[in-house]
Amino acid sequence: MLLSIEHHTRYAYSEVVNYTIQQLRLTPQNGFGQHVKRWDIKVIGALNPTEDTYGNSTHALVIDTPHQEISIVAMGEIETGLEVISQHQNLPLPIYLRDTPLTKSSEAICLFAIQFKTDQDGQLAALEAMMHTLLECVNYIKGATQVTTSAIEAFELGQGVCQDHAHIFISCCRSIGLPARYVSGYLFTVDGSLMQTHAWADVYLSNIGWQSFDVSNGCRAGETHVRLATGLDYRSASPVSGMRSGGGVEGMATSVIVNQSGVPLTQQRRIDTKALAKNAEMMRQAQQIQQ
Repeated sequence: MLLSIEHHTRYAYSEVVNYTIQQLRLTPQNGFGQHVKRWDIKVIGALNPTEDTYGNSTHALVIDTPHQEISIVAMGEIETGLEVISQHQNLPLPIYLRDTPLTKSSEAICLFAIQFKTDQDGQLAALEAMMHTLLECVNYIKGATQVTTSAIEAFELGQGVCQDHAHIFISCCRSIGLPARYVSGYLFTVDGSLMQTHAWADVYLSNIGWQSFDVSNGCRAGETHVRLATGLDYRSASPVSGMRSGGGVEGMATSVIVNQSGVPLTQQRRIDTKALAKNAEMMRQAQQIQQ
């Protein structure tokens, strides 16, 4: 499948920002069944490419002149569903058994996960069963959680979004001795219903290597998924993170369009405008709060 992607991120501030530095994990790489045909990031500011600890292709964005708005556009074409699956590993596997504040397990999570612990031959089927059971226990509810919500909090609440499902699933896997990591990326839907980045989890099984689980959709990640970055949790794999000096209140609007190549561009633009308009008021409020 050949997918065209257009990802807009816009920031607006109620006061002048003197200095901004952001780390952009917005560049897909070849491997895991995908091949990058073309990709570009458009910003106003200096971009410095590098590779982070987890092997992600990243860029440092530096803006050292006064500004009140930042616009980032990442776009390109990715071929997915390829048979060759790279299992390149930058870090020792025990790294992916480490707890983080967002993926730390509780007694309840451990009790939930232990029922799916099995021998090597049955691990894949057991993880698929755990994925479906988890989705029944933690309903997908937009707005129920924040980016700072931990696996423990979301599991207790019984609600969350893809980020929470990934964190809980990772927590479960690590609690039964399976290395697991967070994946950020994009998801193609035929109706264009997902206008944001997506998240799922990788789990390492000793007999077959890394396997991907999209808990929110109750499926294995496949040709409709495009990988951006991996890490121990959301914080180490988020598409954009950084800091600034000044700026007052911040407003942010995002829009993601993922289409099969060949879909008329007019349809893509209509979807993009609608998605950005939903968050435009937040940005205007940020600009007006301290005026």
